[in-house]
Amino acid sequence: MIRFENVSKAYHIRKFHKQVFYNLNFTIERGDSIGICGANGAGKSTLMRMIAGVEHPTDGKVIHSMSTSWPIGYGSAFQSSLTGADNARFIARIYNKSEDYVIAYVEDFAQLGPYLHQPVETYSAGMNARLAFGISLAVDFECYLIDEVTGAGDERFRIRCEEALLHRRDNATLVMVSHDPGTLKQYCRRGAVVYGGTLVFYDSIEEACDVHHRLQTLAA
Repeated sequence: MIRFENVSKAYHIRKFHKQVFYNLNFTIERGDSIGICGANGAGKSTLMRMIAGVEHPTDGKVIHSMSTSWPIGYGSAFQSSLTGADNARFIARIYNKSEDYVIAYVEDFAQLGPYLHQPVETYSAGMNARLAFGISLAVDFECYLIDEVTGAGDERFRIRCEEALLHRRDNATLVMVSHDPGTLKQYCRRGAVVYGGTLVFYDSIEEACDVHHRLQTLAA
């Protein structure tokens, strides 16, 4: 379970003030598969970072009772001067997994070839996503956070991603952000819409996608 209690989030940078969320209250239950819709800049990435616990709210609190992955996608939490393999070893030690197992899993799944032993700062965005996805699957999280990662790589890699995500959806908790309604409908049962500093949940991902589309049409 992940619970947000009276959570607000704001950024203060010099004279700039951005209020991202106001007083969020919701619970993500074990076994949920939730698709999050929202316009660019609405706060989806900030929300994912707070769910992951890598960013803290300005007010309120986030309660975790599930192990949660970092947000997997084109943004990277890796040390860019280290190689992909060294990042994998570091994460293996953090989660008390066999380094050899994690390296072998990532090598097979991400298929980065010799780039696995090159600094992450030399990677493309897609390679970064493949590394993040491979390492995350080598660790048994109870909740997986996914951010557009299925667009990375060739057709074979995308198929492997789809199979892995469906397995995680059926055996763990899944929270996904995507601009593609088809992707959200493929993996998620419930939906939520980020809009105007709020997060509204819907019983079906189809309803959430429809509401988001109407909001986008009104704003155009």
